Amino acid sequence: MTEVAGLPLAALYPPALVLAAAILALVLPRALGHAVGALSLVAVLVVSLTVPDGTTLTATFLGFSDVRPFFVDDFSRVVGAGLGFLGTFAVVYAYSTDASEGMTAIALAYVASCLATAFAGDWLTLVFAWELMAITSTVLVWHHGGDAVRAGFRYAIAHGIGGTLVLFAVIAHYAQVGEFVYGAGAAGIAVGLPQLLAALGVGVNTAFIGLHTWLPDTYPRPHVAASVFLSVFTTKTSAYVLYRAFPEGELALAYMGGLMAVYGAGFALLQHDMRALLSYHIQAQVGYMVAGIGIGSALAAAGAMGHLLNNVLFKSLLFMAVGVIIYRTGEEDLYELGGLWREMPLTAVGFSLGALSITAVPGFNGFVTKGMILDAADPGYYGTPEYRAVYYLLLLGAVGTLLSFIKLGYYAFLHGESDVEVADAKPGQTVAMLAVGAACLALGVWWQGLVDFLPNVQGTAFTYSGGESHLHPYSASHLTETAGLVAVSLVGFVAIRKPLSKLDLTDPATVVEPITYYAGRWSMLAVTETYRAVDAAAVALVRRCYWVGNNPVLAVEAAARRLPNWMVEVEGRRPADGGRPSTIHLRASIGHTVLFLTLVLTIVLWLLV
Repeated sequence: MTEVAGLPLAALYPPALVLAAAILALVLPRALGHAVGALSLVAVLVVSLTVPDGTTLTATFLGFSDVRPFFVDDFSRVVGAGLGFLGTFAVVYAYSTDASEGMTAIALAYVASCLATAFAGDWLTLVFAWELMAITSTVLVWHHGGDAVRAGFRYAIAHGIGGTLVLFAVIAHYAQVGEFVYGAGAAGIAVGLPQLLAALGVGVNTAFIGLHTWLPDTYPRPHVAASVFLSVFTTKTSAYVLYRAFPEGELALAYMGGLMAVYGAGFALLQHDMRALLSYHIQAQVGYMVAGIGIGSALAAAGAMGHLLNNVLFKSLLFMAVGVIIYRTGEEDLYELGGLWREMPLTAVGFSLGALSITAVPGFNGFVTKGMILDAADPGYYGTPEYRAVYYLLLLGAVGTLLSFIKLGYYAFLHGESDVEVADAKPGQTVAMLAVGAACLALGVWWQGLVDFLPNVQGTAFTYSGGESHLHPYSASHLTETAGLVAVSLVGFVAIRKPLSKLDLTDPATVVEPITYYAGRWSMLAVTETYRAVDAAAVALVRRCYWVGNNPVLAVEAAARRLPNWMVEVEGRRPADGGRPSTIHLRASIGHTVLFLTLVLTIVLWLLV
């Protein structure tokens, strides 16, 4: 058995640590179970930061001897560290937001499946972890009940289709290459059909335009603590897998990423539901990662991985802050709020840290990595002319992001006054928000440490100081560009605020892809309503049979009232006084009827034979 620092490597396998904590969370007292879950994710963070590059755990699976369920390199290290750090505080937040032991256990199992995907070193392991990720996230949505159940069905269908495409991509890859291990026989997924299938399958999870409607449909519906987990793990893990499939870039992916940034930010502006707004911004921010992966240069890929790490932090922070608002007020509609900064100053601080980070304001982590991706696309820096349009799309997406969070912050915290007294965040919620917010600020100020932690893509080094080819996010040109974007956004919000408040396109799929949307929606309604009707009928039948068994005389008398006169009375008439018919006559009639039916059935069977 391979050892790391004196411990068996299998004992350090992050998914196993978190899955064990998920099981314990079900059986231990609530506080202790949540503590164990948080500690398991601290262990994941430590393993991610300390296990040496190239560490690999090999195993035999389904007859294949070179399966690698645990593989550590610069890329999996970034994802593992981000998920471990955020997961720790997501569990703390869940505990303080009254999440049940069952919900937290499911969330931990979901985290374990995402970690299994991130640390997989071969395509076969990835397929199994990918499917577990879809199953556990679906159950996490279902757990809340209510509207989340039907949304969970639609979510399951989308991810089932995506998972099937990924499976076929891996099968086609193996048929072409003869190996499952990353990098064996192909830099990423094999070219041709495997690449096409992988792009579509992974594109479902990364919310490519046209494959994205599950995202704003699902994430606003479960428990607010569940939304914190969901907002981070699936899309960011999938962006990492997209890099594994396309490590050398792909022009079409770069343009898809640019369009996602604009599309997601644009539809976010039209939302009244706060979590729907944040869900569209998941698509927009993943668009920056997809664009960086598509460009494929060393700077672009490093920026994509860095933005993945940063997005894990600020996106979860924003869902935490909005979750506290919903938890305290019970209100999901942005326009029904206002003036909350006086009632909830700690929540306002947490939201502000997340909003300044996602909008790439200088001093915060989003400014560093979003700038790296923009530089990689800009022909004036490191990009080439073919990515010029991508650069402008990403700039437009940045303006949409600024407008969206100016809108969200204005209507939730600044506009008007709160007409009720609202308690601020609980201590655990506050600790979670401020810890994640502090990380966003620290990585923006200590940006050299962030850049040093990012992968050295394709063996090509780039420096952040000295020489002409340098990376310095706080250069005069970057600061000037950001100041211009902020100014345009502030002026633009003042101009569009009133007409914007009258718009609410909750289901943009009704415009973008109505046939797919309505076919999926009505077919799911048909399935769920049929299931409900059959379930209700079965329950009613069992209850009726149970009652008949306990009340046979009453059952016979009740049946007598519903039978025709000729089956009940010898004289052929019911009692003149309307009273109950004689049960002796009824039993005789039933006996004659049964005898008659038996004779008829016997004759029919004899003729058929």
